[in-house]
Amino acid sequence: MSHMMKMKDGTHIYYKDWGQGQPIVFSHGWPLDADAWEDQMNFLASHGFRCVAHDRRGHGRSSQPFTGNDLDTYADDLNTVVHELDLHDCIHVGHSTGGGEVARYIARHGTTRVAKAVLVSAIPPLMLKAPNNPGGLPISVFDGIRDAILKDRSQFWKDLSPMFYGSNHGIKVSEGVHENFWLAGQIAGLPAVYQCVKAFSETDQYEDLKKFDIPTLIVQGDDDQIVPFANAGKLQAELIQGAVLKVYKGAPHGLPTTHKDMLNADLLAFIEQPAMAGV
Repeated sequence: MSHMMKMKDGTHIYYKDWGQGQPIVFSHGWPLDADAWEDQMNFLASHGFRCVAHDRRGHGRSSQPFTGNDLDTYADDLNTVVHELDLHDCIHVGHSTGGGEVARYIARHGTTRVAKAVLVSAIPPLMLKAPNNPGGLPISVFDGIRDAILKDRSQFWKDLSPMFYGSNHGIKVSEGVHENFWLAGQIAGLPAVYQCVKAFSETDQYEDLKKFDIPTLIVQGDDDQIVPFANAGKLQAELIQGAVLKVYKGAPHGLPTTHKDMLNADLLAFIEQPAMAGV
């Protein structure tokens, strides 16, 4: 089933809701939408779980407000989805910007409804180079992305896709996958994709990660050309107490598509693993 849900500022958020059982809630990356998780959702719904994924405001089939394109609002939208559906004992899975959304959700709204979390190629703790984040990328990188979006957004998605899925580094990726990435980028509203660059690059989430008090799995490829591993997955594993880190050798940023069978198996194993007392 798929539905629309109204947020507190009137924004309508599209979501899909597949299967029955313990809920797994998916947060997608920029500039994609909930469809990016279909390989995982179909697999896990077939294994007895309820899979819920929403299109972030401004993306996919959700409405396109000019405001609220920041991690605090994304986290509050996610909280509304969880509460409106009255989900409990959730496993939250976030890819890229969606990983930042999950981390900010946990920091702002706590873990009373959260059983476990999974961060995949995720943006925390901070992508931008800063005094407390010397391994980050310079602001010129993100200014370049913003300039390219304003100049020719359609061509920018075509140029970004090979880096996103690693086809420029020898990963076999179909033309269909690249075309789908372009389509998702074009469907998303210009204000959302432009403003989200600041959200995913400049939001400091060091403190957010320290608030995780649930079992957490971190997955990232060591050839991620979008979110560099050394300043993302590696740091997440150091900041989140008891986190399990799985590094996919040679995998790109978009590994939920390119390495879907591996990720599906790892997600299922992590979700089915009993949570130990005191963790």
